[in-house]
Amino acid sequence: MLAWYYKKIKQEDKIVKKILAIAILIGLAGINTLPVNAINSENPDKKVKQSVFKKRQKKDSNQYKFDYINYEWWKDFNDEYLTGYIEKAILNNHDLRASSFMTQEYYQGMKMQFSQELPQVGGNFSPAYVKLPGTTQSDWAFAVPMYAYYEIDLFLKNHDKTKSARKSWEASLQDERAAHISIASAVGTTYINIIKFDKLIQLQEEIVSMRTELFDLEKLRYEEGISSSLDLSQSEKGLIYAQNDLIELKKVHHKLLTQFAVLIGESPENIDTIQRKDIDEISYLREIPSEISTEVITNRPDYKKSEIMVQKAGFDVKVARKDLLPSIIIGGMGIFNATDLAHLFTTKNMLSAIGGGIQPTLFTGGRKMANLKLKKASYERILENYYQTNLTAIQEVNDSLFVLKSDDERYEQLVKQYQLESESFNMNVDRFNEGILSKYDLLRYRESLLTIEKQLEQYKTDRIVSFIGLYKATGSQI
Repeated sequence: MLAWYYKKIKQEDKIVKKILAIAILIGLAGINTLPVNAINSENPDKKVKQSVFKKRQKKDSNQYKFDYINYEWWKDFNDEYLTGYIEKAILNNHDLRASSFMTQEYYQGMKMQFSQELPQVGGNFSPAYVKLPGTTQSDWAFAVPMYAYYEIDLFLKNHDKTKSARKSWEASLQDERAAHISIASAVGTTYINIIKFDKLIQLQEEIVSMRTELFDLEKLRYEEGISSSLDLSQSEKGLIYAQNDLIELKKVHHKLLTQFAVLIGESPENIDTIQRKDIDEISYLREIPSEISTEVITNRPDYKKSEIMVQKAGFDVKVARKDLLPSIIIGGMGIFNATDLAHLFTTKNMLSAIGGGIQPTLFTGGRKMANLKLKKASYERILENYYQTNLTAIQEVNDSLFVLKSDDERYEQLVKQYQLESESFNMNVDRFNEGILSKYDLLRYRESLLTIEKQLEQYKTDRIVSFIGLYKATGSQI
């Protein structure tokens, strides 16, 4: 009797295990969210250069950022403050940091897509306390279900998706490069404009002081009956205009300082700590190029990005075309099931199944064909953008070079004019010392010289800013 009862219990245990195993397998068939362990591997496309992102993962490695901006070019200004601020902006500017994180997002997206080329494996551990109906016997049961799934990439659809994702990442690298060049150009341009306004404010203050003195002299002349009330009024208006110009210069100067602080990652409250050279100490050591090589144009970030996007669009068309083909899938399920942990992983306690199939798409309402046509249209649009980017790049480089040459020529002409005016003013100083010229007239000549000097400083900085514009137009490869 005891043997029969023991045998019955064993049979019930087997029934319990089978019921539990079948229930878990059925549950696995309907579950889409399982723990997935995808192999972490590099993209198999060997034609693409070694991953730039892997190089960046090295600790404290920011050299690629300085390669983006051609850091050596900025050293030719021979201004340690400028190069220091360029370096600070490259490392601290929040927009640049955001662009770097965006690049990482695209890189991880590419790795996620690559995981679709690999088998997906999941598993679980399911303990349960089981009691059959109509019995008083209850016991623990333990199950370890396993799940594997793999889509055979016979037509390389997933592989082309990975290539497309990689092109998105490569395009983001060009966006990051363009952002660094843009910020470096903005820092350089803003710095030059700040020191220009330093000088313009200094000259304008001298003009205000001179016009104040002229107004005082005009009042004396009016009191003595030498000049009219109209002359006095004109002199006073000249003084007010000069004072207003000084206020405007200081306003723009303050705005430039706060913009500059933000560019280098500083608080606008720290503008008083921004050190800089005098404009008279600034000069660029390189010669103006007579022409720009076509190779430089093809290295511009926007040009390279548009080229990459054409390649990506080509992969997207391939994917859309292959999406019309059936998917080939193999999968397997297995479960270890026992009432005690000691005998869990044994062959007699395992149920398993493996299978596969072809999944053709019979009817989608024209969605897949419409998607193929959409991708083809996108390819044509992106190709036209590529052609337009090519023309725009040539235009911008040619315009920048022409503007630079024009500003340089204009500056040289004004230097000659300023030299002539300086000689004329020195002769008038001699005439004043000899008593031939009045102080009032001498101040007028001095004001005229200061006005030309302001133009000279403007043209000088315009030439430097135009050089920076050419640097930006050539993608820092000048």
